[in-house]
Amino acid sequence: MKAATRTRYGSPAVLEVKEVPKPQPKDREVLVKVYTTTVNRTDCGMLRGKPYLIRLFTGLFGPSALVLGTDFAGEIQAIGKKVSTLTVGDRVWGLHDNGIKSQAQYMTIREDKAVVRIPANISYEDAAASAEGAHYAYNFITKVPLKKGSKVLVNGATGAIGSAAVQLLKHFGAYVTAVGNTKNMKMVKSLGADKTIDYLTTDFTKDEERYHFVFDAVGKSSFSKIKHLLLPEGVYISSELGPGAENLYLPLLTKLKGGKRVIFPIPINCRRSILLLSELLEKGSFQPVIDRVYPLKKIKEAYTYVESGEKTGNVVIQIPHDH
Repeated sequence: MKAATRTRYGSPAVLEVKEVPKPQPKDREVLVKVYTTTVNRTDCGMLRGKPYLIRLFTGLFGPSALVLGTDFAGEIQAIGKKVSTLTVGDRVWGLHDNGIKSQAQYMTIREDKAVVRIPANISYEDAAASAEGAHYAYNFITKVPLKKGSKVLVNGATGAIGSAAVQLLKHFGAYVTAVGNTKNMKMVKSLGADKTIDYLTTDFTKDEERYHFVFDAVGKSSFSKIKHLLLPEGVYISSELGPGAENLYLPLLTKLKGGKRVIFPIPINCRRSILLLSELLEKGSFQPVIDRVYPLKKIKEAYTYVESGEKTGNVVIQIPHDH
């Protein structure tokens, strides 16, 4: 089968699309014929092995997995002899944020992991684009005591995490201020944002509103820069480690001090995220944002574009199959 492979950490230049052995499902696994996947920030981190903390999961001195990929949408081609909840022919989608080798024509996953049937009204492209970013966005939300009417500012509301966060926050009844760039103001309003700030023309840190929570979905701000935007018991969450990896130790320091806090959103429970997103997709309550679609053979270009920081929403990869 064809797969995007790499044998060392590095830039997109180390990627090579080539033939590799097709995996075989174990007793409790399903074999998925992959039609779409995405290239996302997690994939880029795994490609480069940076931040170095990621190598605890991907291999200290070199990548432990030949094939990258964290999410997928496709069709079940075979099942292990002990699989009972899924069957051959099912359209399925899912996620594993530690890597699942999905940038390939075929992959395997245990049936009890984050793999569920795709709602009938949803395309493979939309399913794949509703996984990784939305999973991280949901993990922001589950780390705080969000209530109906809670005021939340989302910095980076046009990315995969941010665009999902805006929609999920509105689903849970929050008041959302979305920070993005000029060209995407209409888009974030269409996702449900109550207020928008164009960071190209306005410094969002000078906003006069005060918030229960600030979600930095692009990790380009810091607690010190936005602390004044928070209400007395407000919480700041970032998708990145922050300057000097401060978002790893500030949660403890701010908790001990009391008042305004930092929480680091260690992502958990991919299956919980996928089940919620499946429900919302089926109801038409969630719409993934897709920027570009690349064929597998242009995987290097896709990674380069994602690393440029210019993407809006998700970048989808279509996997070719001979019919």
